[in-house]
Amino acid sequence: MGAGHAAHRLHRPGDSPVHTLPAHCKLLAVLCFVLAVVSTPREAVWAFGLYALLLAAVVAVARLPFGLVLRRLLIETPFVVFALLLPLTVPGETVAPVGAVELSVPGLWGAWNILAKGTLGVAASVILAATTELTALLLGLQRLRLPPALVQITAFMIRYADVITEEMRRMSVARRSRGFTARGPRHWRVLAASAGALFVRAYERGERVHFAMISRGGTGALPQLADTTATRAQWSSALALPATALAVCLMGWTTR
Repeated sequence: MGAGHAAHRLHRPGDSPVHTLPAHCKLLAVLCFVLAVVSTPREAVWAFGLYALLLAAVVAVARLPFGLVLRRLLIETPFVVFALLLPLTVPGETVAPVGAVELSVPGLWGAWNILAKGTLGVAASVILAATTELTALLLGLQRLRLPPALVQITAFMIRYADVITEEMRRMSVARRSRGFTARGPRHWRVLAASAGALFVRAYERGERVHFAMISRGGTGALPQLADTTATRAQWSSALALPATALAVCLMGWTTR
C-alpha cells in the first residue's frame, strides 16, 4: 500500500471529535453497536428509531453532510429489494389485501427486521469510512489483534477494488466511444464478453503486481504501521455509542 492510496475516496477529511478518535476505538465501537442492533427484538420498533437518532447525532458531531450519508446508503439497494419480496413469498397469516396482493405477517416482520437492522449497520459503516483514513483503519485492525493475513487481504481487497472499478470505467468509455449502448437482452453477449475480459485483465494485473513485489524483496507481509494508543477519554467517547445502544437493546427486551 503506497502512500498515494492512503486517502481513499470514501474518506471525508475533517477535524471533528469523531475524526480524531483512534481507528481501533471506532472499529470496536461500530462492532459493538451493530451487535446491539442485531440483538434487539424486531418487535421493539421504537428502539430502532432511537438507534437512528444516535447515528444522526454522530453524523452531526462529525460534521458530515446528511445527504452524503443518505447517498451512500444506496449500496444496500439489493437487500432492500430482497426484503420487499418477503411479504409476497413467506407463507403464514396475511393482512388485509392491498389491491390484489396479499401480504403475509411473518414476511412483513422479516422485511422490517432486514431493513431496519441492515440500514443501521450500513449507516454505521458509512460513518466509520467517512471519518477514518484507510491506513488508520488497517492500523486499527492490527491494534485489535486481527490475524495479519486478514489485514493483508483487507488491504489488497480495498486497493484492487478501486483498480478494477477504474478498469471497468475505461472499458465502458471504450464501448461508448464505439457507439455501443446496452438497450436489451441482445446486448448481453457484449456485456458478458466485457466481463470476461475484465476478469482476465484483473488476473494479469494481479500477477504483474505479485512479481513486482517479489522482485523488490516482498515477503507477503504488510509493513508494520506506526503504533497509536488511545487515552481513557477517547475510549469513553468511542464507547458512548455502543453503551447507549446496549441500554436501548436491554429496554427492548424488557418491554416486549
